[in-house]
Amino acid sequence: MPGVDRKAWRPGWLQEVQVAGDGGQGVTWRASWRRWAHGGLEGQQGGEMGRSPGAHSTPAPEGTSAVPGLIPDLISGLPWPRWALIAVAVAAGVLTVSCLLCVICCCCRRRHHGHRKKPRDREAVGLSSPQGTTTSAHLVQPDVDSLEGGPQHWGRLQLSLEYDFGSQEVRVGLKQATDLRAWGPGSTADPYARVSLSTQAGHRHETKVHRDTLCPMFQETCCFHVPQEELSQTTLQVQVLSFKRFSAHEPLGELSLPLGTVDLHHVLEHWYQLGPPGTVEPEAWGELCFLLQYMPSSGRLTVVVLEARGLSPGLADPYVKVQLMLNQRKWKKRRTSSRKGTASPYFNEAFSFLVPFSQIQSVDLVLAVWARGPQFRAECVGKVLLGARASGQPLQHWADMLAHARRPVAQWHHLQLAGEVDRALALKPRLRLPLPGS
Repeated sequence: MPGVDRKAWRPGWLQEVQVAGDGGQGVTWRASWRRWAHGGLEGQQGGEMGRSPGAHSTPAPEGTSAVPGLIPDLISGLPWPRWALIAVAVAAGVLTVSCLLCVICCCCRRRHHGHRKKPRDREAVGLSSPQGTTTSAHLVQPDVDSLEGGPQHWGRLQLSLEYDFGSQEVRVGLKQATDLRAWGPGSTADPYARVSLSTQAGHRHETKVHRDTLCPMFQETCCFHVPQEELSQTTLQVQVLSFKRFSAHEPLGELSLPLGTVDLHHVLEHWYQLGPPGTVEPEAWGELCFLLQYMPSSGRLTVVVLEARGLSPGLADPYVKVQLMLNQRKWKKRRTSSRKGTASPYFNEAFSFLVPFSQIQSVDLVLAVWARGPQFRAECVGKVLLGARASGQPLQHWADMLAHARRPVAQWHHLQLAGEVDRALALKPRLRLPLPGS
């Protein structure tokens, strides 16, 4: 029987076995030696060797254990280095600990929410139970003050007043407002302020709209020309409203301050308590709704005149003029067709203007509503000014158009007096040339 030369055998590893043939030529075989649980042998040759274990089997040395456990055999049988096995074990341990922590946190949260809901359940049972001998008075009959919400607070407004005796102008500085009251619990508002005088109908100033706040910082100043002899009969009116793009603006508070009771020889700056908001009177000149869109890549400004409402019923055939002003000069203009027999005309007409991006900040947009009056002459009903020199809602609409390029932005606007818009534009009145023979 041929002899077998074995190299250094290790349990569980594949080793090369050289079997010497009759002719003296060596043949290389692969065999696997494994430990047996009850054989006391280190291994045996595979079926390829063609013989059973015999004299060449080596017994285990005395004093050593030849019967290890199953897990060490599996570990020793894996062809991975020791550091890889340690890394896998650590990762499995970290994952197990994380899962246990997540389960413990979920259980604690459920217990915490359960303890918070118990008093509400007890209170509901106590109210509905007819066997209760005593019941808290505030549960059966709430206090009247708690139902009415206590004293009504509409917020405060900080103003500065100054009168220039040389130019006879009242300078009103709108600083800030705090603790405004929005309708609905937990709701917010988009406040702005509207300043006007009781002796000057149609002349007013609107601040910029402040988004999602009940404590707006206005920091704006406006001027009104008031002769000194009319100060005692003049009342400063400040309305704080919440901006709504497609509906009536929501009043938040109101302040009426008679100028005759204020010492205007010095600059005054005080906090004033706002009163309950009054009913916002409808505009005598009507409103106009239009859409703006600007494309910076092509330099195209699109104006879509949608509709008007609240015009005077005595006016006939209303139409809208659209003008572009560049550096306080009339640049381009368009007009819609007239609508007959209605005080709420619907136009839906679009106009496009080529305005390079380098000139968009120097452009003023003016929309004017015209109509035939009782004397069958075309007269201007009101105007809306948009651009860098505008204020209030028109300025906010212009800023929204520039901030959201390529997206159409529509909004309702109150018409203003033509003279007020012309003063803001600083336009010089046209000289009327005398007609021949006059």
